[in-house]
Amino acid sequence: MKFISSPILSQKHKNEIVELWNKEYPEKLCFPSLADFEVYLSELNDQAHILMLDRKNTVCGWYFDFLRDNERWFTLIIDSCFQGNSYGSAILDRAKAGASELNGWIVDHNNYKKKSREVYRSPVAFYLKNGFVKMENSRLDSEKIAAVKMKWKRN
Repeated sequence: MKFISSPILSQKHKNEIVELWNKEYPEKLCFPSLADFEVYLSELNDQAHILMLDRKNTVCGWYFDFLRDNERWFTLIIDSCFQGNSYGSAILDRAKAGASELNGWIVDHNNYKKKSREVYRSPVAFYLKNGFVKMENSRLDSEKIAAVKMKWKRN
């Protein structure tokens, strides 16, 4: 695996990330097109990206963080073929090295389905294992998603 950090994404990488996003996240969160993904990104400030590339230099993992309401927020996706091999932890370690805190909305139940009709498994245990704290009183409940805020803070 190869990890690349970048403040911007190439068109090739954007296409691969949309494909990965639509494969791994709950179907309700899928992007209908690359243009929709680009609109999403354009609305976020001070972005940083970490790409995980396989032997063919194809994106099989993506982390990015951004500034929102004076807090650093993040998203992390690992292709299910590579989950359980510590790659997600390796990406988070890289991200934590340059951050004082990270915040994310994390689905905390197994009620969503992926596009493939597989169950989307909550990654809460993964984040707890990686030093994040579940902020029980901070929830996101929208028409697209229900999630809890997870926070990591440097000691």
